[in-house]
Parts: sequence; C-alpha cells; structure tokens
Amino acid sequence: MKRGFKRTKEDYIIDGVVYTILILVMIVTIYPFYYSFIISLNNGIDASRGGIFLWPRVFSWDNYAAVFSNEQLIKAYGVTITRTLVGTVCSVTFTALVAYSLAHKDLMFKNVYFLILIVAMYFSGGLIPYFILIKKLHLMNTFAVYIIPDLLSVFNVIIMMTFFRELPEALKESARIDGASDMRTFFKIMVPISAPVFATIALFNGVHHWNAWFDSAYFVTDKNLKTVSFQLMELINKANLTAVTGTNVADAQRSATYAAQTFTAESIRMATMITVVVPIICVYPFLQKYFVKGIMVGSVKG
Repeated sequence: MKRGFKRTKEDYIIDGVVYTILILVMIVTIYPFYYSFIISLNNGIDASRGGIFLWPRVFSWDNYAAVFSNEQLIKAYGVTITRTLVGTVCSVTFTALVAYSLAHKDLMFKNVYFLILIVAMYFSGGLIPYFILIKKLHLMNTFAVYIIPDLLSVFNVIIMMTFFRELPEALKESARIDGASDMRTFFKIMVPISAPVFATIALFNGVHHWNAWFDSAYFVTDKNLKTVSFQLMELINKANLTAVTGTNVADAQRSATYAAQTFTAESIRMATMITVVVPIICVYPFLQKYFVKGIMVGSVKG
C-alpha cells in the first residue's frame, strides 16, 4: 500500500487559514439573505428598534399577511408563473433551433447570420425605437409582450451553438443514414443528450422572466396583466410613502385587520424580497444536477 505524506505543522496552519476564509465568505454570502428572512418574520415596529441578528425577537406573520392579502398581487403571481413557464419553454425551443442551425458547418451564409447576431448583441436602437416597435407590432397591453421580445438571446444562442458544435458528428451521420430529417435528428437525438445546456438556458430564462418588471411597467397598463415583480415594487414604494402615517396604503394595509399596523416599510420590503427569491431557490436544486457534463458518455458506440 502506498504510504501518504506526513502532514507538517505548516500544512495544518494553511488548512486552518483556508477553512477560516471559506467560512467567512460563506457567512458574508448567506447572512444578508438570512437577515432579510428573520426581519420579514418579526413584528415590523419591533424590528425598527434594531438589535435583531440571529432570530426573530417578536415573531409575526403580519408582514406576509399584508403582502398576500392584496388581491392584485395574487393575480400578478398567476401572470408571472404563466409568463415564466410559457416564456421559458418558447425561448429555450427557439434558441435551440437557431443555435442548432448555426452549428451546422455547411450552412450557407452562416457568417452573415452570425455577424447579424453579434451586431444585435452589442448595439440596440434605444428605448424610444423599441417602444415604437412594440406598439407597431400591436403587442401593447397583451400577454405576448412578455414572450415574443424575449424569444431569442444572442448570448444564449452562442452558449448552445458552442455545445452543439462539440457533439460528435457520428450522431448526425448515423441519423442521416437511417433516413432521419434534420428536425427529427434534432428532437429525437440532440435534445435528449443536451440536457445540461437546456437546463442551464432554461434557468437563465426562468430567472429573467420571474424577475422582469421593465416591460410590465412600460408596455402594459392593464392591471390584470401586471407581473409580481412590478406589483411588489409598487407595494414597496407605497409602503415607503405611507408606513409612518398608516393612511392611503395598499388594499391589504387599509383593512381593519391591520388598523393597528404592526409592519413598517422595511419589514414589508424584506417580506416582498423573500417572496420573490424563494421560488427560484426552490427550483434551482432540481436543475443543478444537469450542469455537470458527462451525459455524452456511451452515446456513441465504438
């Protein structure tokens, strides 16, 4: 049996320093989120006194009750969930088809297409031309304004195109020999073995759609089509203006149940932030396993 190296005093010192630094980095990374969480579960008036560091001092659900009793916010959650699901599926599919086409080495005018994408990635027409374009396409005040403009991301196309280029040509050639068309090859062969890149792009698109508020603010005036990110931002702004006086607050805050008002602008802000972040945190572990490459092992017979 091969004997291991004997650890010296310097090795233990270096390990101690490394572990100490890693623990500090972990605390600095996690604690702000944890602090927001415990403040959101604490009585808002009590939290304004300060001195809360590890757990809630006066436990209360009032902050979340004030947020979720807003009926408009519940509708916004439905819009955001639908937008995230539909937008992610459509965007990933569209991006994959474009990337797979550009990955073909024999594609005519490939360099021209790629140049157009690069120019579009680095240059834009600006907000006013973009607004005019959305209006001319009759996307204003429609659910499609959340989907169509985000169908294609040049950055995601480059990631997928690079991945497809690394796939063995033997897979495509064997499919052609069997008489499969390009579309059949893509959906039956390429998609199943491309789970890592599909999961990565899906996560990128899902986070984008879940957190998006810009299009909801500028291109949608119908309250029933507003997203949760926009509603929460609006709720925070109202809380900032009215938390001190307790008048003219959101619908949930105007009810008799909250006449005594146990929340503040800060506690509402923490509760809304946790509300937005938690769904993404819950989804991420299910996609993380696909980030590790290795799915190609055994896909090509020797």
